[in-house]
Amino acid sequence: MSALNRRNFIAGSAAMASTQALGAVSASGETEVAIVGAGAAGIAAARKVAAAGRRFVLIEASDHVGGRCVTESRTFGVPYDRGAHWVHMPDINPVAKLSSRTGLEVYAAPPGQKLRMVKRNAREGEMEDYLAAIVKANRAIQDAARGKADVSCAQVLPKDLGDWRAAVEFVLGPFGCGKNLEDVSAMDFARSLERDVDAFCRQGFGALLAKLADMPVQINTPVQRITSTRNSVEIETTRGRIVARAAIVTVSSGVLAADKIKFTPDLPKRQVDAIAKLSLGSYDHVALELKGNPLQLQNDDLVFEQAKGPRTAALLANVSGTPLCVVELAGKFGRELSQGGEAAMVDFATGWLTELYGADIKKAVGKTHATRWANEPWALGAFSAAAPGGQPGRRTLMEPVRERLFFAGEAVHETLWGTVGGAWESGERAADAALKLWGRR
Repeated sequence: MSALNRRNFIAGSAAMASTQALGAVSASGETEVAIVGAGAAGIAAARKVAAAGRRFVLIEASDHVGGRCVTESRTFGVPYDRGAHWVHMPDINPVAKLSSRTGLEVYAAPPGQKLRMVKRNAREGEMEDYLAAIVKANRAIQDAARGKADVSCAQVLPKDLGDWRAAVEFVLGPFGCGKNLEDVSAMDFARSLERDVDAFCRQGFGALLAKLADMPVQINTPVQRITSTRNSVEIETTRGRIVARAAIVTVSSGVLAADKIKFTPDLPKRQVDAIAKLSLGSYDHVALELKGNPLQLQNDDLVFEQAKGPRTAALLANVSGTPLCVVELAGKFGRELSQGGEAAMVDFATGWLTELYGADIKKAVGKTHATRWANEPWALGAFSAAAPGGQPGRRTLMEPVRERLFFAGEAVHETLWGTVGGAWESGERAADAALKLWGRR
C-alpha cells in the first residue's frame, strides 16, 4: 500500500470509527440529534451531524436503509433498483460526487430516447415532430408559471399538439412527475431543474446509497410519536423512548399525511396544509427478464411510444448491460394497475411490449417482478409533485417547528424534488439548521 493510500485508509477508518461512536445510543436513550428515516435525506443529515462531532441516532421503520432508493439482487441475480434508478445531473449531484469513495461505478446514461410507432421505430422527421411538441408544451408551462396565480400544467398545454398530445402528456406528467398533468402545479413543474443529463450506477443506485450509510442505524424501529418541549424532543418508538435536543424528520410526505407519526403538540396548520399539497404520485417498475435481447435494443435505451391515450408506459432496456428490461407505469393509470396487483401489472407490461415489438416477446419473458410503492407502509407512494397552489409548501416545510423540529426529504426541495440528490441536499440543509442550536447561548 502506498504512503498516500495508507494515509487515506487510516483517515477513512478513523472517520468511520468516529461516526460509529457518535451514532451509538446511550443506555438512557439520550442523544443530541434524532434523525427519523434512513433514506437519502436521513443518511445525509447523519453524516453532517457526525462531521460536526455531535451525537445522533438514526431511526428507520423498515428493514433496510435507502428508503425509496433500494437495490436487491435476489430476484434476478443482477442488481435491481426497486425504487430510484436515475442519477440526475451527476456533475452536481452530491451522491454521485461521493461515488468515487465507494468503489462503485457511475457511468453516463445514453443521450436521447427512442420512439416507437406501433411496430416500428419513428423516422427522423417523426422524432423531430415529437421533440418539438415536447419543447412547445414545456415552454407553455414555463410561461404560465410566470403568472400571479398557479394553475395545473394541463390547463396551459397548447391546443395544437395533434397526434403527439398523449405522448407529451405521459412524458411530462406520469413519467416525469408521477402524476397526470391536471394534478401538477405549473409553478412547481417550472421550478424543477432540467434533468436532461443523467447517469446510472452499475451496481445499483440503492447500493451506492447504502455504501454511504456507514453508520449505526436502528432498523425495524417505527416512530409512533414525536413530542416537542421547550428544551428537547422526545421520540417514542416501538423499541423505547429517545430524548434529543433536536429532531430531523425525513419520512415521506405520504407517511406524514397518513398520520403514522403523531406530533405533540399538533403540527402547525401551515405545515399540515403543505404536506397535503405535496402528496406522492404513483411510479412503479415492472421488471422483465428478457435474455438474448429479443427487442434488439442497446444497453439502457429509453423508449416511449406515440400513445393514443393514457394506457401507455416507458421502457428502459437492458439495464446496465443485463437482461433486465423495466417497464415504467405511472400516474393515474399506473396507480389503477398497481391496485389490481402484481399479476395485472405484469400482464399489461408484456402485452404492451407485444403490441410494440411482436408476439414473440411473450415467449422470451423469464422471471418478472412489479413494485407497488403505494402499498409500501413506510413510503405510501413514489415522489412528490405539488398540486396546483402547493409549490410554496416546499419552503414552508423548510421552516423549523418550535425551533427543534426540522423536516427534510425530496419533498422539501424546491428545484430537485423527486430526486435522491434533492433529498440528500435537503438532509444536509436540515442538519445545518439543527446544528445552529449549539451556537446559541
